[in-house]
Amino acid sequence: MISKFSLTPVLFFLLFSLYGQNQLPIPDTISGTNFELNLQNGTVQFYEGQETTTMGTNGNILGPTLFMNKNDFVNIHVNNNIEDTTTIHWHGMHVSAANDGGPHTTIAPGESWNPKFTVLDKAGTYWYHPHLHEKTNKHVSFGIAGFIVVRDNEEKALSLPRTYGVDDFPLVVQTKDFDENNQIIVPSNSDDVPMVNATINPFLEVPAQMVRFRLLNGSSQRVFNLGLTGNQVFYQIGSDGGLLNKPVAHTRLQMAPGERAEIVIGFSEMKGNSIQLMSYASELSNGIYGAAYPGMGFMMTLIGYNPNPLNGINFKLLEFRVVDSTTNPVILLPETLVNDIPLSENQAKTTRNLVFTPSQMGPNQLNGNFLINGQHFNMDVINFSIPLNNTEIWTIANQSAIAHPFHIHDVQFYVLDRNGLTPPVSEQGRKDVILIHPMETVRFITQFTDFANDSVPYMLHCHMLTHEDKGMMLQFEVVDQTTRIQQMVINNDVVKFYPNPLSSKNSILSVSGIKSELVKYELYDLLGQLSIKGEESIKNNSFQIDVSGIKPGAYLIKIWADNSTYQQKIVVK
Repeated sequence: MISKFSLTPVLFFLLFSLYGQNQLPIPDTISGTNFELNLQNGTVQFYEGQETTTMGTNGNILGPTLFMNKNDFVNIHVNNNIEDTTTIHWHGMHVSAANDGGPHTTIAPGESWNPKFTVLDKAGTYWYHPHLHEKTNKHVSFGIAGFIVVRDNEEKALSLPRTYGVDDFPLVVQTKDFDENNQIIVPSNSDDVPMVNATINPFLEVPAQMVRFRLLNGSSQRVFNLGLTGNQVFYQIGSDGGLLNKPVAHTRLQMAPGERAEIVIGFSEMKGNSIQLMSYASELSNGIYGAAYPGMGFMMTLIGYNPNPLNGINFKLLEFRVVDSTTNPVILLPETLVNDIPLSENQAKTTRNLVFTPSQMGPNQLNGNFLINGQHFNMDVINFSIPLNNTEIWTIANQSAIAHPFHIHDVQFYVLDRNGLTPPVSEQGRKDVILIHPMETVRFITQFTDFANDSVPYMLHCHMLTHEDKGMMLQFEVVDQTTRIQQMVINNDVVKFYPNPLSSKNSILSVSGIKSELVKYELYDLLGQLSIKGEESIKNNSFQIDVSGIKPGAYLIKIWADNSTYQQKIVVK
């Protein structure tokens, strides 16, 4: 038997083209305000005569497309039948942390989760997928993922294709790795089987008119460089968080894991012909997963990455076969779409800095873990406390040799610049994922509105699922400082903080009444910036904190002792 890893790229694509083509399936839909999602085990026959073990939602693999309307209050029941603990995250949607479905909101086998929320998002393409720490890659790779389409009045007023499965199609693009028994291998850097909507070598019949495609890169790691054969122009009308201000003409569109884009292709003059959706990976620069070399340097290797016939080679994803147009087809796109005004840098009150680094330097760094601000993910550590309604600029510097798709929960952001340069038009809309290249610094601006003071935090992380599972993730909370200070979780008859206020002449804060042998403490200013942190042994139920050197103002002190948490407003004059 010939190993798939020994095939040359030419032989690989010859065999791939001879393999029987399959009609592209279009996911079922659920509309309204009540959604029942059953996570289940399944099997799929990717290759004739062999069943592959999979996972899906309401089926063997992937899941139904959920149609929601802006401002609707939705009620979702997620039933876990996969015999493994998991979660479901509403990727890109602006919901409270308790409803977000991050790694803290677990669903045990046989249990259900019932998030309820008002849809606050603009019309756009979002998605749902598991987010259990150290298991995200497995559950997504085995098949649990689905689209969310949000409608609003602004989008409905535009002359756009929007008949689902007729001139408006969801396309989730992925690559997978199979063993000799055609079972999915997770994790793997040998993902050499491309598929769309969980289908190998697919084709889709499309009408001879303008057709809309909702693209999702649902891969674990691979970046796609999408384009059409013959360099035919297509138009991007939307990014992660909704419609762009106007259509943008492309011949190539690069998409990293987790990113979405809405595009429109004009098939009007192509009846009876076919055209292929390709990934032009030969044009990817080194240091991107999918290029010829995954690291910046030729000497940097990634175990299992080469030889792989998809890396650095152009390959087909989907064939479009053009048939008759529909009744009353859309044949022209509007010149303008929406009027989405980005946040201004002048509105920002806080700047935060994130730095990506490898856990080990040198030519073997791609096979190790990656850190954010020198830290691995810790479920028990809140890395940032962000004031409610704060407008912030985040500066993210990638000091590793591979590109990382950065994703933040809760909010959409606007990219300000890449290494000081204006981002391309395709990245000037609302985003929640941005690919940050090696030795590149990206700045974006965002605002944290509506939700605060939940008992669980939000996540920020690399959306290469292998990196995320190994700890390239931090977490943040959004806090309403006014409410929190007024509602202190403390009994002042038991725990005392003194003197308060502190004067510049007395910079020692004493805390008494703590019945514990060891405490941890953090001091935040009212913008959520960490000013002091430490750990102290307790003697006679009290300890002291030296706050010298901090600026005058109001602060919030948080103390953890055994299973109790204490908070108090402190004023330094």
